[in-house]
Amino acid sequence: MSRPDVIVIGGGIAGISAAALLAADCAVLVLEAERQTGYHSTGRSAAIFIRNYGNETLRALNAASAGALEKPEGVSDRSLLSPRGEMIVAAEDELDALAAYADGAEGLETLTPAEAMELVPILRPEAVRGAVLERNAQDIDVDRMLTGYLRLLKARGGRIETGAPVTALGRRGGLWRVEAGGAAHAAPVVVNAAGAWAGQIAALAGLGAAPLQPFRRSAAILPAPEGRDIRAWPLFASATERWYAKPEAGKLLVSPADEDPVAPHDAFVDDTALAEGLHRFEQAVAIRVARVEHAWAGLRTFAPDRTPIVGFDPGAEGFFWLAGQGGYGVQTAPALAAATARLVAGAAPDLPPAVTAALSPARFHP
Repeated sequence: MSRPDVIVIGGGIAGISAAALLAADCAVLVLEAERQTGYHSTGRSAAIFIRNYGNETLRALNAASAGALEKPEGVSDRSLLSPRGEMIVAAEDELDALAAYADGAEGLETLTPAEAMELVPILRPEAVRGAVLERNAQDIDVDRMLTGYLRLLKARGGRIETGAPVTALGRRGGLWRVEAGGAAHAAPVVVNAAGAWAGQIAALAGLGAAPLQPFRRSAAILPAPEGRDIRAWPLFASATERWYAKPEAGKLLVSPADEDPVAPHDAFVDDTALAEGLHRFEQAVAIRVARVEHAWAGLRTFAPDRTPIVGFDPGAEGFFWLAGQGGYGVQTAPALAAATARLVAGAAPDLPPAVTAALSPARFHP
């Protein structure tokens, strides 16, 4: 039986980044159910850093992550970010949603419909009655980010076991005892970074039903519109999240922004949801979707309040939550990894106290 100081369950960007920082001061073991790290949500991310994305707590986490993404010390020798921009457009019936998005946001420019259509010329005039632009939204090199954290984790002596789904988890004699992939491990602290499976891990630990729900989101790669150079286009999206699109390696990534509640699984595309979403996209642009080159789906897992759950469970000694990141997992990973490392060490995170309180699993306990 191995005896690390901390066992991290989950080898996505959340678990790997937290493990890399924890490994600076303690022995860490990561258990990943799949044969490779970053297989599920991390590897299927839209890979963009949007500072105004999410609720107030998430926007604070975005701000706290910005420095580590721009200067990823120990992870990469250059920024993980590159220019992109994000433009939110509103049809007549979406103007209230656009105003709600802009409320409390920072660094947004209000655009005229003509200015928005100059940035993305394929938009239909009726789809752009209002628009805002966040020029500082940036693409994230997710592969380089995950690889960098993996390298840092291993350099600090951390271990990773892949193909090791957790089958038993319980606390005895002051230690969490974990059976995974046919091996046994024990540690005083377990970090539940299992993404869509975080609720199942909590149930194995005897914590009952966790307030987490995975949702499926689909995406498709389309050929670039004929005769258009799309490389400098921003990500562009409808204000009510009917669809979004962004340039991707010379092609156009389009998502129907679907959000269907599902059980944890290796997500696959729902053809009907994808077709309906692509139809909504077609209503907003002056091109037809004639061919889908590739399509996939991923899972975004949320707590009821759409805020991540980060901290020690008040009802289970040594059980640490790092879950419920929803669609914000990659861009908030640096801030949440740093918060995890400090909380596990018994220190306060470098976050405003209100943010730490908003993340705490104690909010779900009477």
